[in-house]
This record gives sequence, C-alpha cells and structure tokens, in this order.
Amino acid sequence: MSKRISPAWWPVLAMASPVLLPMLFIKNRRYTHNVEASQNLNNARIAQARFLELPELERFELTVLLEQKAAPGFLSAPGVSYLIKTDKGSILFDLGFGPEVPALAHNAEKLNFKLNQVDALVISHLHPDHMGGFKAARNNKIAMPREFGKGNGMACFTPAKVGAEGFETHMVQGPRMLPAGMATTGPLSRSLFLMGWTEEQAIVARLKDKGLVVITGCGHPTIETIIQMAKRLSSEPIYAIGGGLHFPVTDSPFRKPGLKVQMIWGTGKPPWQKITEQDLEQTIENLDAVNPKHVFLSPHDTCDYALQKFKAFLHCRTHILESGATYSF
Repeated sequence: MSKRISPAWWPVLAMASPVLLPMLFIKNRRYTHNVEASQNLNNARIAQARFLELPELERFELTVLLEQKAAPGFLSAPGVSYLIKTDKGSILFDLGFGPEVPALAHNAEKLNFKLNQVDALVISHLHPDHMGGFKAARNNKIAMPREFGKGNGMACFTPAKVGAEGFETHMVQGPRMLPAGMATTGPLSRSLFLMGWTEEQAIVARLKDKGLVVITGCGHPTIETIIQMAKRLSSEPIYAIGGGLHFPVTDSPFRKPGLKVQMIWGTGKPPWQKITEQDLEQTIENLDAVNPKHVFLSPHDTCDYALQKFKAFLHCRTHILESGATYSF
C-alpha cells in the first residue's frame, strides 16, 4: 500500500517545516475550538427542528450524472452530480467539477439531460467537487458546464452564501421544503482541519408505504448527525440512504502527483491522523442500527476497501453509485 504522501515530497516538507509547523499549531488550536463549536451548533439546530409536512411520494428516482465510477460509455470523475426525479418534479443535486472536467457535460449529453428539465438546483456544500470546480470555489461562485445553458432565474438552494449567475439563490437557514416534494435538512456544520468550517445540507424525501430517503453530498457533518436531523423532520423510518460518506481509509479516489488528496485533506482530521478501521466499523454499526433497506454509496470520496467493507457487513442491500446509472427507490 503506497503512502499518503510520497517520499519525493519529504525533502520539500522538511525544508518548509520552520514555517509549516507553526502554521499547523495555530490551525490545530482553531480546529479544536471549532470542533466543539460545530457539535454544539448542530445539537442546537437538531433540537430546534420541527416536523415538516413531507408529501407521500409515489416515485423517487436518482440518475447519476457524475461519480467516481462509471457505467460503460460514461465518464468518471471524483465529484458528484445527481438528477433526482419524483412524481412531483425534479432537482439537480450538485455540479461536480462543473466546466473544469468534461465528464459532467459528456454524461449529461449522453443521458439527454437539459437544465430546463429540473425545477431547481440544490448544492450540498461549497467544495470544488460539488459546486463546479476549484475556480468556482476560489471565486465563491457556482459554475456549471456551458453546455447546460443559463439558469434563467431558476431557484438555487445553497447552505451558505455564494454567487450563482443566472439563478435566484436561496441561502437555506434551516430545514425547509424544496421543489419536487423533497426537503432539505438545512445546513449542518463540520470543522475540517485543512478545509475549514463547512456547512452541508442533505436531501430528505418520504416514500409512500416505505419511509424516508436521505441523500448526502459528502456527509461531512457525519451520516449519524444527518440522520438525527432527518428523524426530527418525520416520524417515518429510514428506508434508504445514498450519497457520500467520506471514508478514504486506504486510498484516495482523488489524487495529485505524489499525494493521496482525500486521505490528507478530506478526512477532516489533522494530517497526522487517519480515518481508522474503527471509524469505519462504528459507522457500519450505526447505520445498521437505523435499519435502512437500501444504502447507495458514493465512490467519489470513499475508497474501494471501505466500499467493499460496507457491502460485506451492512445488513441491507448495498449499491455502489456510478455515472450513467439510474436507481429507482
């Protein structure tokens, strides 16, 4: 198993250590404080949440426009974009790396997807692989492939303040209904060591005679926290969970030369700590306690080892999402 940081980088890190170590010390103090602040904020948000009148949906269909794995004829990339359809409408959930990577536009064309087919754009959180790329993140402005056309005043729901040219942006403050009979958990926070304070929202829907469907982008606030919030919004059981859970335990789907990026930046922990086997096993146990009938795992932020462990040990039907595939719940 190769290292998270190639030995080729070690001389560079050694030379940078007089500057790097004090920066990490300061960052760690801020991170430690924000971990507690984030937990307290999420606890308060969950305590304040009230039931939503979630409509009973006859149909819930998720088509993967972009994922790290792909069906034959489709392209993969370590980002997320999902088209979610119900009998009450549809939304586009996330934009992957947008115009910076050709996969999203290619897959959308192959699936005959047009932006005007959806009622709204929903962005899970403001990271490059969900809001349209690194330039989009630097400029704090959502970006989509030009092939998608313009928003033409379409509603765009985000968990934090961001620009979205051509869209009518709505910064979500808490749980609320969205178009197509779905709801958002509202923003839930997480202090990530290298990526800072992150607000993320997840999708919640109610399937007739089945229960709740919960769809995440990355699951940064932890799937346990997201499920806690979902249970405050409805008394229905959890029927299906889908999306990212962020478990780069042994490898990183996203890499740079000599760097397994998600094993360093994407864990949320300080770079000298790893996501452990115990972390993975605890989440499997916690998911089993919720007793979903289906789990749909995103490979964009979770390594193959963790995906296979989820499949082997979860007591439910477990699926790996891939570009070009459609899943009917």
